[in-house]
Amino acid sequence: MKSGFVNIFGRPNAGKSTLLNALMGEKLAIVSPKVQTTRHRIKGIITEKEYQVIFSDTPGIIEPKYKLHEKMMQAVKGALEDADVAMLLVDVKEKWEECDAIFTALRLKVPAVVVLNKIDLVSESTIKEAVDYFSSKPYCKKVITISALSGINKKKLINGFLEFLPEGEPFYEGDDISDLNTRFFVSELIREKIYELAQDEIPYHTAVLVREYQEKTTLVKIVADIIVHRETQKAILIGDKGSMIKRIGTEARKDIEAFIQQKVFLELFVKVKPKWRENEMQLREYGY
Repeated sequence: MKSGFVNIFGRPNAGKSTLLNALMGEKLAIVSPKVQTTRHRIKGIITEKEYQVIFSDTPGIIEPKYKLHEKMMQAVKGALEDADVAMLLVDVKEKWEECDAIFTALRLKVPAVVVLNKIDLVSESTIKEAVDYFSSKPYCKKVITISALSGINKKKLINGFLEFLPEGEPFYEGDDISDLNTRFFVSELIREKIYELAQDEIPYHTAVLVREYQEKTTLVKIVADIIVHRETQKAILIGDKGSMIKRIGTEARKDIEAFIQQKVFLELFVKVKPKWRENEMQLREYGY
């Protein structure tokens, strides 16, 4: 039996979350075209007779500007420390030199497989050039090409990592697909709707805290706070006569119901906590 951690690293928007969801056949990581959507390390567990592979989606690698960013980069550091294999994900349309600089700076101590994503958007000659470029790098043991959005060959991709994984007992028992609880995924699905529906900087100034998760006989009652920095942001998120918060709530409820396979009553409140991204205590309360 092979068992181990394949941790995914890359620049913001390389497609890490989309790839994790495609591998799992389940929406574990929220997805948005905006950068810095992923703030936590999210593990997806795939268990078969011959192997258990734990894939980890990590935040995109950035220069930290706030305590929140520092926490995000600590998640990347933690993933570096327990990886058995590193998956280095590259958006093939990006500047390869910049990706190479990031991967070199990781100073990997484990085998790395470079996965070239979004190959459906470039020519065959560009793909060949990218494969040659990364194959020549000292950290790279193998290059695999995929398109996470238009469908991946899951078996082929997992097999590409198995040769580098150690033999051993599974880390997780049973049929769990993640080590995170339902409350976490609920808060992430609400946050995803803010990224989809709110404009400009607002999603980056927002956190979501699930205060109540009660399973009743016919439905699940969920109460959550949306935390923002300023009163002006609160007014925008509530919207004219509550139109925006109603829309966020309706869209989030549909996704939560699909995720937990139960009817949901969702209540959202917007609260102002100035400078929460710099406050250690508040960051801890919001799960960072």
